[in-house]
Amino acid sequence: MTGTATVVGAGIGGLATAIGLRRAGWSVTVLERRTELERYGAAFGIHPTAQSALDRLGVGDALREHAVPYRDAHIRTPDGTSIARLPLERIERKAGRPELLISRPYLLDALLAGMDAFGDVPIKLGERVTDVDALAAGQDLVIGADGIRSAVRTARFGDRSGPREVGTAAWIGIADIESPVHGETWGSGRFFGLTPVEPGRTNWYATAPEATTADELRGLFAGWHDPIPRILAATDPATWIRYEMRHLHPALPSFVSTAPVVPVALVGDAAHAMTPNLGQGACTAILDADALTRALAAAPPGPAGVAGALRAYDRERRRSAQRTAFASRTLHRFMSTERTRLRDAAVRLLPG
Repeated sequence: MTGTATVVGAGIGGLATAIGLRRAGWSVTVLERRTELERYGAAFGIHPTAQSALDRLGVGDALREHAVPYRDAHIRTPDGTSIARLPLERIERKAGRPELLISRPYLLDALLAGMDAFGDVPIKLGERVTDVDALAAGQDLVIGADGIRSAVRTARFGDRSGPREVGTAAWIGIADIESPVHGETWGSGRFFGLTPVEPGRTNWYATAPEATTADELRGLFAGWHDPIPRILAATDPATWIRYEMRHLHPALPSFVSTAPVVPVALVGDAAHAMTPNLGQGACTAILDADALTRALAAAPPGPAGVAGALRAYDRERRRSAQRTAFASRTLHRFMSTERTRLRDAAVRLLPG
């Protein structure tokens, strides 16, 4: 079926949804509260399932043009001892393609190029949504892709579910040197990650107690194995990005609403914001967009068709996404524990 939709939010999930709807023949408008798109340079891990979804959306080739494969990564202790391998080889053997890493600007460019190919999907910047019912006038569907503080979610589902802090701050940056090792190093109450992102550069991320300042961050990791201190020294603190880690709690009973005015569907962080420990935030948003637009494309015309498609989307994605969010939150507690001896012994038992 086809119709008219407004997508609220121009992040990864919102842009992917807009592309999928337009490919299905819908008329689409994207609203974004910011006056410009966020283009900070964090690296996203794109699982093979999300790569397949991007292929169906027609932007897989653009993704691979700037992505790098993620292989041979380990979990280490602060002295550099490897205690486990990340399961990247198993993922690649099973899927027939590797996990990919791509910086956010390149992924945004790929999605924007996918939209530009149609030439008729406007992105209206500086549009802050306050009245969802008024926004829905004349529309067949509203998509809430507006993040963990989603105005669409609050308007239609209430404020029972909302951002919950986990007591940890995350720091991310990109150093202009290549790390000889990749993976994560787990210490007591904090951890540090290193991944490739493009030739000559290394994406890094770290967690620390929320009260940690930028000046203190280097000191927290000063005694850790090479190249962690070098990576931090090679990155200008003015370019570091800090955010307080949050997740959506409690889990929503549904990602969709078919009443009272116009149907609404939530995608990405608006539906299931999670801690970044599994590196699945972008992937789940892409999978949401793919599932929602496939369901709508296959639906019969009319309001009943839209309602049925939304229920199909909810069945396909809600439990899966919420399981991923729960697993990520659980992994955060496991990684951040101060009982490192017991944790590291458990990690050593993981299959190689």
